[in-house]
Formats: sequence, structure tokens, C-alpha cells
Amino acid sequence: MTALEAKQLSLSYGGNYIFSDLNLEIPKEQITVFIGSNGCGKSTLLRSMARLLKPQQGAVLLNGSDIATLKTREVAKQLAILPQGPTAPEGLTVLQLVKQGRYPYQSWLQQWSREDEQAVGLALEATNLTELADRAVDSLSGGQRQRAWIAMTLAQGTDIILLDEPTTYLDLTHQIEVLDLLYQLNSEEGRTIVMVLHDINLACRYAHHIVAIRNQRIYAEGTPHEIVTDSMINAVFDLKCKIISDPIFGTPLCVPHGKGRSFAAAQRITK
Repeated sequence: MTALEAKQLSLSYGGNYIFSDLNLEIPKEQITVFIGSNGCGKSTLLRSMARLLKPQQGAVLLNGSDIATLKTREVAKQLAILPQGPTAPEGLTVLQLVKQGRYPYQSWLQQWSREDEQAVGLALEATNLTELADRAVDSLSGGQRQRAWIAMTLAQGTDIILLDEPTTYLDLTHQIEVLDLLYQLNSEEGRTIVMVLHDINLACRYAHHIVAIRNQRIYAEGTPHEIVTDSMINAVFDLKCKIISDPIFGTPLCVPHGKGRSFAAAQRITK
């Protein structure tokens, strides 16, 4: 089953086509990761699947319906997106931010309800932010801040969550913290997670399905074990490497070739 599907999708910026006649299915209740070099179109594709970018041709289907024909609130009840590097107004508390996730359910007829309160409480609990609810978002560490934004998307109550480079600017500890949280949401609640990641090894650890993009086209897609090979990395990233087994998880582990160490060793020998 698919949660999101692109059918004969064509996207462009300023008259320049980014993708043409693209077809892609996002598996339901799995973690899908887009990988590829800078400028290949990963974020553009993610944005189009959230209806933030209008296609020139084709359609994006959300749970079987053309997303372009759905009302904004209806989309927001099924799909949440966390863009890269979101910012909150100065002084906004974690609780105030997370409450924004309930906006699709508010109207002049239906104000804040017990269901809204419960959704916000569960989102704070799931992200371990209950004790920080009254803290200003801009006073948090990078990992805490990212968890606060994820809590907002959880409060939105959608089965599908899209994230554009959620680990950017985070140190390794906080990268693992955020990805572990997303993995938990998928494994325990069946949320469909779609995200853009730069780190190939983390993508292999956390993804069920990887989509490799090269020159605005899907070069390969499948499980990490199926598609992450020396030749694929070389073709997509123009990088020579050796793929070995991750000693902890057994997933593919990319060990890039490089000249830094060999160059330094050669210099020591000549001295």
C-alpha cells in the first residue's frame, strides 16, 4: 500500500524543469529516505509531495486522492511537513509552538477542546518535552529545539510526516536522538515517515526504503541492502567507496576512499 504517490510528475523553477514525468510510490507505515548530491532535487520533490510546490504536469496522490483537489485543512489533517531550519518567534514557548499543530482543527465554531489538549500533552510526552513546556524555544539546545518542532507535527495528528534534513546543524548525539524518535514513531504508531538525509550511513540504519536521486531523476530505489552499493554511491555522489556491513546494525556502511591519510603518510615518509 502507498501513502503518497507521484504520477507522471513534472516540476520546474523559473521555466527550468527539475523533474519530468516522474513516478514514485511512498510505502505506507514505513520510513522512506531521499538521498543524493546537493542540488539533485531532493527537497524540491519533498516539497511537491506536501503541496508546497505546484507541478507543471502530473499529480501527487495523498491516500489515493489528488492532493491538489483537497482543501488545505483536509491535507493538514493527513500530512505534516517540517521544513529545513524552521524558526520560531522570539520568546515563543514550547507549549505555544506545539499548540500550533492543532490549527487545522480550529474554527470559529470549534474552539480549543479536550481532544486538542490531549493531543498536545501526548506530543510533549512522546518527545520528552513535558518538563520544558514553559521554556522559550529559542533557549533550547539544537536537539531539544528540533524535538519541539517534531512535537508540533505530532500534535497535528497526521499519519504521514515529511521532514527536510531534520538532522542538519545537529551534533552526532542529537542526530541520533532525533532519528531514534522518528523510528519510534514509525515502529510503535505506524506513522509514515519521509525525509531527506545527507548521511548515507544513517539513512541505511533508519530507512526501510531509500530513493536515490541523480540529475533530477530517480536513479535507484529499494531497501538499503538492495540498492546501496559501491557503484550506486559512485554514480549518485561521484564518490569511490567500499560498502561493508555496519558492525552494530548489519546495514550497509559506506567507507569513502580519500587521499588525506595516504597523503599525510607519504609526507612523513619523505621527511
